[in-house]
Amino acid sequence: MKIQMWSLCLLTLVFLYSNTLAAVENHRGAGASSAADQDHGDEEKNRVHLSPEQRRIAGIVVETLTAQPVAEEIEAPGEVQLNAYASSQITPRIEAQIVKRHARLGDQVTTGQPLVTLSSASMAEAQGTALVAAMEWQRAKKLGTQVVSEQQHVEARIAYQQAHAKLLAYGMTARQAESLIDETDVSAVDGSFTLLSPQAGTVIRDDFIVGKMVEPGELLFELTDESRLWVEARVNPESISELAIGAPARVFAGGEWISGKVIQIHHALDETTRTLGVRLEIPNPHDRLHPGQFVSVRIQTSKPDKSALTLPVNALLRSPDGDWQVFVEEEPGEFEPQEVEIVRQLSEVAVVKGLAAGVRVVTRGAFFVQSELAKSGFEVHNH
Repeated sequence: MKIQMWSLCLLTLVFLYSNTLAAVENHRGAGASSAADQDHGDEEKNRVHLSPEQRRIAGIVVETLTAQPVAEEIEAPGEVQLNAYASSQITPRIEAQIVKRHARLGDQVTTGQPLVTLSSASMAEAQGTALVAAMEWQRAKKLGTQVVSEQQHVEARIAYQQAHAKLLAYGMTARQAESLIDETDVSAVDGSFTLLSPQAGTVIRDDFIVGKMVEPGELLFELTDESRLWVEARVNPESISELAIGAPARVFAGGEWISGKVIQIHHALDETTRTLGVRLEIPNPHDRLHPGQFVSVRIQTSKPDKSALTLPVNALLRSPDGDWQVFVEEEPGEFEPQEVEIVRQLSEVAVVKGLAAGVRVVTRGAFFVQSELAKSGFEVHNH
């Protein structure tokens, strides 16, 4: 009787244990299925679907990523400088006193615009001599060689030419000198004359005070055309053989790349840095660059191009966690963010890694795709 009772208890325990194991396995299976469903849901949530009409209105362009030839570049520090070939210095040629200022620092001036009026005793003497010589020459021409000897005729002409040349040498323009002589007004012989701008540009220096006596060669104004500037890059001499005049170059300043070209290469090393100067010419849109500003320079070499995966710069966006990302078309109209690494950036394209050739990537309209993804409430952390 006791043996039968023990057998019955043992069978009951085995039955309960089997049911417990089955319940555990069922729970595990349900949990795994739930996790799979959640992963699938997250994957779907990580994508954004755009209709053909949305893609058309947003101007979205999708291209297949392929390896493209990319030129090698040399990177070097640089400094923005004035374009000396588009600059002028205004100085007096004789001792004079500053009478009136016509332009100020920062002014935009045009060719022939008055800058400063000066007065000089030497100029007054030259003006008087020129006026007398002009009148004598006019008289000699009118009388002719039958009344005035040939020698007197030649002497009058030479005296006039020399007096006129002295006015120009002292700082008057040809028009100013001719106006003085044509008027034959003695009261105009007062030694005053006005220096004019020889070019269009910006006044970047005007260190003088009205009433000051200035010496010949003393700087009054400095003008420059800031629409095109120079950048002096400091390059390792070992890399110079890879560079050439006219080579494309880029300058990074103000948060963007500005394209230019190599115009000159120095032939003497800098004694301090032991580097060689390479001069670039770059445009200066909206007056964003200024002399003395330090910039980063990249110059294209003459080495054969290498193949690499490249994307337009506009195709690359920052994800919420700060990494670079692009949008990959997994299915027609289905876009998913994919993080990439920028190997190096060129003028309008970037060399990237993290994608395989053949992948279809949004190259135009990526910002719209990102905005639509953000509307769904999903924050991209695609590691």
